[in-house]
Amino acid sequence: MEVYELLSRNIGVVFVEPETPGNVGFLARAMKNFGLQNLILINPCSLEDEAYYQAMHARDLVEDAIIYQTLDEMMEKLEPDFLVGTTGVPGGSYNVDRIPLRPSRLASSINPSSRTFILFGREGDGLSNRELGLCDMVVSIPTDSEYPIMNITHAAAIIFYEIFKKRDFDCEGLEEASGVEKKLLVDEMDEILSLIDIPPHKERVASRVFRNVTGRAFITAREAHTLKGVLRRIKNRIKE
Repeated sequence: MEVYELLSRNIGVVFVEPETPGNVGFLARAMKNFGLQNLILINPCSLEDEAYYQAMHARDLVEDAIIYQTLDEMMEKLEPDFLVGTTGVPGGSYNVDRIPLRPSRLASSINPSSRTFILFGREGDGLSNRELGLCDMVVSIPTDSEYPIMNITHAAAIIFYEIFKKRDFDCEGLEEASGVEKKLLVDEMDEILSLIDIPPHKERVASRVFRNVTGRAFITAREAHTLKGVLRRIKNRIKE
């Protein structure tokens, strides 16, 4: 299967609590422009005629959208390998939940074979800190400080374009670690952190930093297996 087809099939676009049906339609249009087909809505507003009207030739994406009441329910049902949050308010180095990548960096690193879901937040408030905390990485688009917040569909189009503008990269032989494998890595590190004498708030930050690093690295299944073995040896040595 070609890279473009893999991306189209495996990328899910998640709109969290959309407030206006028109933006749901506009987002579907942006998806259709780049061949994306998996629209997921979390606790959406009523999808009135405006959603279908603004979707134009992407009306089928709105009709086929999967709806969940909560983000947790969606993650439990669909089990994405990789969760990408978007924010117009990136954090500095001390806000580890909001350390962002640029869309081009996401595009150059993404593995077409992994099930990657991209989260877009509410039109007014975006994604909450808790929702961003669930993500493996955060993406932010550089904008002018005088008016930094973009319309969700404009931001989506930029991210989709960056992902699809280079369709000829080769992912053969690079089997990325699954969501379950990456979670096992994080669990191993969390066990190690619980065994060493550090304050609870530093333990939480260290856990989040490790999750950020493993997320941005796009590690292969073989790398995850090796790293998990090393972490397990470290954990067992601490327990001795």
